[in-house]
Amino acid sequence: MPRVIHTGDTHVGYQQYNSPARRRDFLEAFRNVAEDAVSGDVDAVIHAGDLFHDRRPGLVDLQGTVEVLRTLADADVPFLAVVGNHEGKRDAQWLDLFADLGLAVRLGAEPYLLEDVAIYGLDFVPRSRRESLTYEFEPLPETAEHAVLVSHGLFEPFAHADWDTERLLSESTVDFDAVLLGDNHKPDTAEVSDTWVTYCGSTERASAAEREARGYNLVTFDDEVAITRRTLEATREFVFVDVDLADGEGIDRVRERVREYDLAEAVVIVTVEGEGKPITPAAVEEFALEREALVARVNDRREIADEDDELSVRFADPDAAVRDRIRELGLSDAAIGIDRTVRDEAVADANVRETVERRVREALEEDRSAFEPAPGRDPETVTTVADALGADDDAGGSEGSADDDDDEGATESVDGETAEGRTHDEPSTDDDEQVSLGDLT
Repeated sequence: MPRVIHTGDTHVGYQQYNSPARRRDFLEAFRNVAEDAVSGDVDAVIHAGDLFHDRRPGLVDLQGTVEVLRTLADADVPFLAVVGNHEGKRDAQWLDLFADLGLAVRLGAEPYLLEDVAIYGLDFVPRSRRESLTYEFEPLPETAEHAVLVSHGLFEPFAHADWDTERLLSESTVDFDAVLLGDNHKPDTAEVSDTWVTYCGSTERASAAEREARGYNLVTFDDEVAITRRTLEATREFVFVDVDLADGEGIDRVRERVREYDLAEAVVIVTVEGEGKPITPAAVEEFALEREALVARVNDRREIADEDDELSVRFADPDAAVRDRIRELGLSDAAIGIDRTVRDEAVADANVRETVERRVREALEEDRSAFEPAPGRDPETVTTVADALGADDDAGGSEGSADDDDDEGATESVDGETAEGRTHDEPSTDDDEQVSLGDLT
């Protein structure tokens, strides 16, 4: 009766909020999973992609990851994994290096046999290449009683899906009992065509929208497949302070609510709603930091107009004025779409760069003139793709930089109602060569 940990989206190397401590947190969460695997006497750890946050992780992150993998190897717990979009490279993968060191197995079209469970892998494949993808896997070994596929992407029927799960299952040359997924940071399970399809969720909060506790799945293979959820207890505490200001209330009420919590070493997210007075976010953040918070962020979601209704000061959406101006610039439809992508709260900050790169590429593949100003509009200075996107850093940071994705003052969303798990729309690979199962292995 094999029992495995299904984890993923560890994003080692992510310096969230530009905080070195948060960077260490992501590695520590991965280490905690490995320790649970050893102490829990599981038969394997299956990682569903995005081990690293960036395809060029720092040396310290690599050293820490090797240390964790050695912990598993010393305990004879195999580490089986696929490549996610964040870490994917055009040639050899980091996972290949770990495999060469005897610390990991890169799953693919050939099954890895764990007792009577045959485990296959499918790396992340860009959406533009999936139509031509054939789901051809090597035959199930005669001794196998179960078949499992591990993959990375946004699969149906879950939120933000762009991958046809029914097609995968119907066209696959192997009948899978379960599909173990990564990419969506929200854990969830559904049954599709008599097959269990499940996300394990992330091991650390990569967005303030991810309020629920982080963890992983424990999957047991007996007569049937059983999937249970385990919580990681030692992750960094996030304190969510929700304040509904009544008419006449202001920053004093916000501070009063903040005082109700122990903020020591926590990431503090203050969300303000209601009809009260305007507040200064920086003052609230400073107050939280004085109470020993590690990081503090304020999200004022209100819209307040002055008495004469001549000026609207928008606290809920400080980009509203920019959007109004964008409509006047004479941009092409493609450029306007990119602007919406950058501002889309459903796209987590860690993924803005990958999402923008993919949409620019798709737009240019369809029409080389996609970013020319639209007919009937009055173009001002926006005449190139670079102009349409703004400065390079505004589009999500310089290529290959993990830290630029969420630098302080960038696009970090702290809106509790943003869509949890919308994290990895497209790859950070240099090209899109992953078009077949053979190529993926």
